[in-house]
Amino acid sequence: MQHAARIALVVGAGDALGSAIASRFARGGYVACLARRDGEKLAPACARIRDAGGQAHGFSCDARREEEVVELFRQIETSLGPIEVAVHNIGANVRFPIAETTSRKYSKVWEMACFSAFLVGREAARHMQQRQRGTIVFTGATASVRGGAGFAAFAGAKHAKRALAQSMARELGPQNIHVAHVVIDGAIDTEWIRENFKEMVANAPPDGLLQPDDIAETYWFLHNQPRSAWTFELDVRPYCERW
Repeated sequence: MQHAARIALVVGAGDALGSAIASRFARGGYVACLARRDGEKLAPACARIRDAGGQAHGFSCDARREEEVVELFRQIETSLGPIEVAVHNIGANVRFPIAETTSRKYSKVWEMACFSAFLVGREAARHMQQRQRGTIVFTGATASVRGGAGFAAFAGAKHAKRALAQSMARELGPQNIHVAHVVIDGAIDTEWIRENFKEMVANAPPDGLLQPDDIAETYWFLHNQPRSAWTFELDVRPYCERW
C-alpha cells in the first residue's frame, strides 16, 4: 500500500528564510511546496532541494488574492498529498514617516503582512480540520510586539497577524492543529541586508546576523513538538542583539 506524501507548504518562499524552511522540511522527508507571486523565481531553490535528494515543487500565487490561495491549496491537496505543515512567511517590512503614509501604502502593507496570512491560515485550517492534525506557523517580527518610528503600517499589520495567530491557536489547538508564531528579532543574513546595511554588516560580530538555516530549525522544532507541551510563540535573535 502506497502512502500519500507529506507536504510542507511555504507561502512567501523568498531566497533566504522561506527557502531555508522548505529545505529543512525536505531534509526531514516532506515534499516541499514553495509559493511566491512569481513562481519562476523559485527554480533555483527547488533545484537545490532536489540536488540534495529532496522533493520540491514551485507555485505562483499572489497570497493577497483569495481565489489564488484557494486554488493553491486545492491543487496541492489533489495532486500531491495532504498539507501537514503550512508556513506563512510574507514580510512587507517597509518604512514610511506617518505623514507620508498614504492610505494606498497602508492598505498594501496590511494586505501583504496580514490579509494574506488570514487567507493562508484559513485555507490550511479548512483542510487540516478534516484530518484533525497539522501545523500552521506564522513568521512574525519585532514589529509584531513593538511599534517603531516610521513603521506604523508594518507594525499595525504585524500586530494584527499575531492576533490572528493567537485566535487560531486557541480555536484549533483542541482539534490537534498546532498554530505557532515566530518573532524574528534581528537582521537576517540576506543579500538585501548586506547591500542596504553595509556598515551594520561590517561592524557585526561573528554570528551577529540571523542565519536562515538556523532559523529554519526553529520551525522544524515547532512542528515536531509533542502536543503535551506545544509552544505558541517564541522569539529568535542573535546573542548580541539589543532587546
